[in-house]
Amino acid sequence: MRAVAVLHPTRPIIAYHLLWRDDAHGAWVPFTKPSDQEIIWVGYDSTGAPVDLWTYWHGDVLHVPWPKRQVLVDVQWGKHGSLPRSTRPESLPLGRSLEAFYLLTWAGIPDLWLGRLSRRGPLCFCGSYARYAAFTKPVGLAERIDVVARAADPDDVLRSVFGPRYSQKRPWP
Repeated sequence: MRAVAVLHPTRPIIAYHLLWRDDAHGAWVPFTKPSDQEIIWVGYDSTGAPVDLWTYWHGDVLHVPWPKRQVLVDVQWGKHGSLPRSTRPESLPLGRSLEAFYLLTWAGIPDLWLGRLSRRGPLCFCGSYARYAAFTKPVGLAERIDVVARAADPDDVLRSVFGPRYSQKRPWP
């Protein structure tokens, strides 16, 4: 829905705060935030080339060195966890594997159906695990950025763009 790029004032890093339309699960829970905020951080060198990539993956920050080329991030269906492209599934934190989240898509079908009572959303992820783990629909970010700011603490900027009910996750890796 919305995207904000925040440049750190003293470190060579840019935080891309992404506000997704909705988290697939828990939409029926009263006072649920009707959005899902995720963050991708890109570290760059003196030439502006990306050299590090951090992504927010369900409470953990994943990090990989990046080879000075276009940054690519895989985004999980329904929960929007972000993975550096080509992350090996076995390297994910225990209990937060792609397989576990895929199983949740099936175990959570009643949750998805209840969510339809309060807002539009999917009835299921009706594909195989191979399809769940296949990140094949590219979405460019550059044309979707609403605001670019420079701040060590991006809270005021994010609140003004996302509104008061965003997730307020850690601003920097």
